[in-house]
Amino acid sequence: MILLTGEVITFLVLEGVLLILLMVATAVAVPILRHWDFQATSDRQYAREKRAYLVGLVITFALGAKIILLPFFAHTLDRLATVVPGAMCAAGVINANGYGFPLLGWKLGVLVLSGVWLLVNRRDVQATEFPHLKPKLGLFLVIAGAVLVETVLDVLYLTGISTLTPVQCCSIIYGVASPAGGLPWGLDTQILLPLFYLVYLLAMVLSAARYLVLNFLANLGFLVLGYLAVVYFFGTYVYQLPTHQCPFCMLQPEYFWVGYLLWGTLFFGTFFGMAGWLVRLLTGRAVADTGRWCMVLLTVFTVVCTLYPLVYRLRNGVWLT
Repeated sequence: MILLTGEVITFLVLEGVLLILLMVATAVAVPILRHWDFQATSDRQYAREKRAYLVGLVITFALGAKIILLPFFAHTLDRLATVVPGAMCAAGVINANGYGFPLLGWKLGVLVLSGVWLLVNRRDVQATEFPHLKPKLGLFLVIAGAVLVETVLDVLYLTGISTLTPVQCCSIIYGVASPAGGLPWGLDTQILLPLFYLVYLLAMVLSAARYLVLNFLANLGFLVLGYLAVVYFFGTYVYQLPTHQCPFCMLQPEYFWVGYLLWGTLFFGTFFGMAGWLVRLLTGRAVADTGRWCMVLLTVFTVVCTLYPLVYRLRNGVWLT
């Protein structure tokens, strides 16, 4: 049974503990948010300020742990591929029922909100008058509700995985035999690759110039293009097989876990590219170093992607076809 797997038990216990912490923090945050008045000099306001600092530490720990849990969730799915019939990697496991892909998308959304909260909280803590406490706690209440929904989806998804019914493998879900038939929107690699590098350069320029709204849009576009480029082009050089199109197999040890590097730098690089505008919406000011982190992480992502086909060409004298 899936729920008796060690990784699943560990994952659900950790998620449950973090949910409890966030629910306790919610119970403390709501009255602070309702009665906050920094100009007041009463004992109650002084107590609220102490509780606000404490609850901020609890939320920071819990949301930081949530970020760490996403790679562990991917690792858990990969381990489950050994017990779910038909699955060659996490792709088959995540597609085992209708909750898998929505859950993965929801988790990524929670991570984005959590990252924005951590940036806003850092700015709020560095100030002396808690200037961003109300938008910070308001965002936290949204995150707490999203985490509650996520935990329910975790349970529904994991309890819905059958060890008796075969699932589709990654070659059916993503490969040349997939129902979607490869790249969407009529794209092919001759169009995709120039777009990939052009939007990367655009994101670099906009990050350096700190055009926040345009940078948000450029990074959102690069997130989509980067995903497609890895699955349908660069990933085939990771596997050294032109018909192997999968975002999950590269998380396995035989490919040196390079998927964690690629997906991590793509996701966090585009997050920092988009976060400047999101933080400004909440606080009125952007975070100064988000553009720099965006440039560093997306450059690492792009360089690693580019090296795979170049090294293959140098070693074999041909491109994959």
